[in-house]
Amino acid sequence: MILAGAGTCSASKPRPRFGIMRGAMPRPRKRRGPQRPPLHISEILAWADAHHRLTGQWPARAAGTIVAAPWDTWQAVDMALKSGRRGLRDGSSLARFLAKYRGRRNKHALPHLSTSQILSWADAHQRRTGSWPAKDSGPISTAPGETWQAVEMALRNGRRGLRGSSSLAGLLAKCRGRRNKQALPHISVSQILSWADAHHRRTGTWPAHDNGPIAGVPGETWGAVQSALTAGLRGLPGGSSLVKLLARHHRKRNRLAPPRLAVPQILAWADQHRQRTGKWPTDHAGPIPTAPGESWGGVEHALKIGRRGLSGGSSIGRLLAQYGRKLNLAAQPPFTLSQILAWADAHHERTGRWPAALSGPIPEQPGENWNKVAMALYQGGRGLPGGDSLAQVLLRYRGVRRCAHRPRLTVKQILRWAKAHYRRTGHWPQVNSGAIPEAPDNNWNSIDAALTRGSRGLPAGLSLRKLLVQQRGFVGKT
Repeated sequence: MILAGAGTCSASKPRPRFGIMRGAMPRPRKRRGPQRPPLHISEILAWADAHHRLTGQWPARAAGTIVAAPWDTWQAVDMALKSGRRGLRDGSSLARFLAKYRGRRNKHALPHLSTSQILSWADAHQRRTGSWPAKDSGPISTAPGETWQAVEMALRNGRRGLRGSSSLAGLLAKCRGRRNKQALPHISVSQILSWADAHHRRTGTWPAHDNGPIAGVPGETWGAVQSALTAGLRGLPGGSSLVKLLARHHRKRNRLAPPRLAVPQILAWADQHRQRTGKWPTDHAGPIPTAPGESWGGVEHALKIGRRGLSGGSSIGRLLAQYGRKLNLAAQPPFTLSQILAWADAHHERTGRWPAALSGPIPEQPGENWNKVAMALYQGGRGLPGGDSLAQVLLRYRGVRRCAHRPRLTVKQILRWAKAHYRRTGHWPQVNSGAIPEAPDNNWNSIDAALTRGSRGLPAGLSLRKLLVQQRGFVGKT
């Protein structure tokens, strides 16, 4: 009798899945790099002193390589001080280390303040300037690294050993009898404007919030006026500013809230521009002399997006065309293929040649020329989809050969035409010199393109200017 499961596979232990068993494939240990040498406090201080002598500043952890020890970095020193490696105790940092041994100010561990200390700084400030300090009075000259703003924040938030829920103004009012701004006398808009006018007469500029004390008004500063206008203190309604107040009363332009524009005003500026320059303005015409602070670019922007009281969706060109000042190219009548072909047939009957982009005006349609037709065919617009050319249209509907099948050119031939152009005009031809009378189906622009691309039997990599410089020593405009 055979016992169930004896000697069979079912009694064997299940085989583990690949890679599951621990220790089956022990991972190789990472090789450690060379151990860095131990550090000493005197050594770090010597490096820091050398850095200070060289740069005028104490090193920070991001200062990079140590000049006196190029094999080490300040970041590595900072890590060693923090983690207690390389023979140093842990729990420190480079900033704390320098604060302890070199008195460097550590912004993350600022020294405690006391009320008596703050008052002594305020007394020194009053003796030096004749006024008590405020939170925006800047650095404290008798306490390097300290600012009145930092003192204000410590008094308010209870930091650096202070209780909090106070302020610099409250402390000075309590301990030095300085009037608190919350109890300052009321001021009016007319009073502020009179101070601003006096400031403008004296300095030639309008006051700003950072211009300091107001001359002739003891105890008042432009910063205090700004705060009162913004927060609604001292009898003012609030929600304003010095800039807004001066702009509203026509003292100074507020670039963040420019005045409203009107169409008659813009048209008057455009007429003045036309009288002065002989041309209608565009968005690139620069400042408007008769409207200080305004520019044609700003007017174009307001017309397009609808700001400063304008409805939007317009432009300088459209506005001038709408009111009969200028022909708006964007609103010209559309072209049709049948129309273009009729003009081409008339051109062929009249000249014996089919038109090209540089064939000039179209007599059958005053105001139009073949360059406009070619651009509309290529770029689209004026009722045409684009992606075509005048040569392709003539080949498709009139069987005229395309530019690629034009007769071959030679350098000798081009130089002969250039010499004839020189005898006729007194200067060598350039790309924009127009048609070539000796070769009616060519112009200097197409010659330059053929030389550049290496088409029509010419070598590539040249240009009309390069050819004339090489063969005739001509140096024209770049």
